[in-house]
Amino acid sequence: MWDLRQIAAGRAALDRAMALGGRGPYVVQAAIASLQARERIDWPQVAELYRRLADLTGSAVVELNRAVAVAQAGDPAAALRAVDGLDLDGYLYFHSTRGELLRRLGRDAEARTAYRRALELAASTPRRQVGRHVRPVPRPLPAHPGWLEVHRARPRT
Repeated sequence: MWDLRQIAAGRAALDRAMALGGRGPYVVQAAIASLQARERIDWPQVAELYRRLADLTGSAVVELNRAVAVAQAGDPAAALRAVDGLDLDGYLYFHSTRGELLRRLGRDAEARTAYRRALELAASTPRRQVGRHVRPVPRPLPAHPGWLEVHRARPRT
């Protein structure tokens, strides 16, 4: 699934960019991607890099991604507080992320409401159909954070 040569080439390019003093949003995004390509992801470090990226871009979507990393690092309550402070009501991934965090906190009725709102915002029929057939993730959370893949989005700057 992963092309290890391409990952190594990407990491080498990231090392060069950092050696040249690169600290802009593309370098931070590359650092996040590099961490997320590791076998064991350092979620606190990913969350910190998303914080830096949010400072650079001012993007609420980046803040949403930071909240996901905070949850993956083990603090879904802090992640939910961060999500609840975002102005992304029309963004379906805001609601699906919020639903997942509420589910992790055992607030299932609120989670269902958030998931329903995400489905309402789904732009395509296939996306809505997939959402209706997704089974809830069991507790405790499995080792692989597959739900995160759905929540990655490029920030709008």
